[in-house]
This record gives sequence, structure tokens and C-alpha cells, in this order.
Amino acid sequence: MASILVVDDEELVRATLREMLEQAGHEVFEAANGVEALKSFDDRAVDLVITDIIMPEKEGIETILDLRKRAPELKIVAISGGGRSANFDFLKMASMLGACEVLAKPFRRTQVLDAVREALA
Repeated sequence: MASILVVDDEELVRATLREMLEQAGHEVFEAANGVEALKSFDDRAVDLVITDIIMPEKEGIETILDLRKRAPELKIVAISGGGRSANFDFLKMASMLGACEVLAKPFRRTQVLDAVREALA
């Protein structure tokens, strides 16, 4: 199916997303922050990036902007587990900067797979 880069500083979130996506037939790569994500992106072709917003070293908004410069047509799904109003603001900003889908943590498996399907459509 698709090659997906999952970017999140929480190992459990990455592992959970990996399991969901691999069970759906996708190839998954992981990065713990935006710096790792950009290096991984430069090393391999991916169809989709799922990125957290709040991360150390390079946060998600910066990562989205850098990915957009490298690959304007890249599909990006933004995720955030910030507080309710902050979460909405971060996700709204991510959407304005090029994320085609956004998900608030915690999310359900069906929400992730629906967002991936929509992003890749």
C-alpha cells in the first residue's frame, strides 16, 4: 500500500501507529522528532507523513514547513495531544500550513485509518 513516516516523541504512540498502519498493509518508518524526520525523509521516498506537533528539537509546525519546501505535494497528517483549546489551535495552524488531515489525541484506530485513506485519496 503506502510508505508512511510516523513522527512522534512518544515511543508508545509511534509503536501504536506502526501496528495500526502495518496491519492495514502499509510500510512504516519512525522518527522521534522533526530533525530525525527530515533526515529519514531525505533518505527514502514516502507517500505520507504523520507528525505530532509538540516535540523536542524540532516541533511539528516547523517540520511541516520544512517538508512542504522539500516536497510541496507530500501528504501530511498532523496529530496533537495538547490541551483541548491549545490542541485545536495547533491542529488548525497545521491545517493552514499544509496538513491535509488533523487528529486530536487520543484517537481511535478507525480515525487514523480514515485520515490516512483520505490523505492518500
